[in-house]
Amino acid sequence: MEWLKGFLLTAAVFIPLEWLFTRQPDQKTLRRGWLNDVIYWVVNAQIITVGLSFVVIVTVLATSWLMPTAIKTVVANQPYWLQFVETIVLSDLGFYFMHRAFHAIPMLWKFHSIHHSIEELDWLAGARVHPIDQIMTKGFSLLPVFAFGFSEVIIGAYMTLYAWQSVLIHSNVRIEFGPFRWVLASPEFHRWHHSNDQIARDKNFAGQLPVLDVLFGTLHMPRGKTPKSYGVDERIPTTYLSQLVYPFQRHRAGSVGIDAELSTPAERFSATQQESTTAREERTTA
Repeated sequence: MEWLKGFLLTAAVFIPLEWLFTRQPDQKTLRRGWLNDVIYWVVNAQIITVGLSFVVIVTVLATSWLMPTAIKTVVANQPYWLQFVETIVLSDLGFYFMHRAFHAIPMLWKFHSIHHSIEELDWLAGARVHPIDQIMTKGFSLLPVFAFGFSEVIIGAYMTLYAWQSVLIHSNVRIEFGPFRWVLASPEFHRWHHSNDQIARDKNFAGQLPVLDVLFGTLHMPRGKTPKSYGVDERIPTTYLSQLVYPFQRHRAGSVGIDAELSTPAERFSATQQESTTAREERTTA
């Protein structure tokens, strides 16, 4: 039962860290939705493994005749440290743009909103992600790595880094990276991505490299400040199965009657504000 070993090891590392360096001291270890996210950890691992395996197989087969062998040979003969750096850069570029697409395209946002429905961040929060969201995002980010023929050892090392860092950046810890906050994604960086504050919406898309958000104008990481709240405007169901089918249903976002299929998070907020202003004007006129 590899999933159980991984779960217990991760819990043994991060629960004590959250006790020692907690950012939200009033947040409980068994916070709301904790059991539901355990289900995500167990079930999603199997679904995502199958989905990503399919993506990898298709990529390898397609590039076996599309990608010149000479290029793959050059890449594979590079020092491991250089391959590792290149893998991080290439993968995170793919992750950045796919992640941004999941925020900008209404159909994709319906899947990604499941992940953003978490209102109390901790080491387990990163597990709550719709499998289609995860397969598409991870698959797109790893596609160039497999296409160029990077070493399997390096790809394995990168995926290990990705997994542990994903847990860290969602965890309830007050761990600062100092000057390296611009080099490697930190809990501080990713908490703003989950913030429901207006000023932080659709920011901090990178998985590992905040410099990508600097380059593309999507960084929001004010020093000394923390988000006021997390979550989304939509009414997201609270159980695993209902969250799986949620993206396939027609539904309305929030309590103001905004059709979620017709707007991105930023557009929904703007529409909400507009409706509120209109309502106030009508009351004043009346």
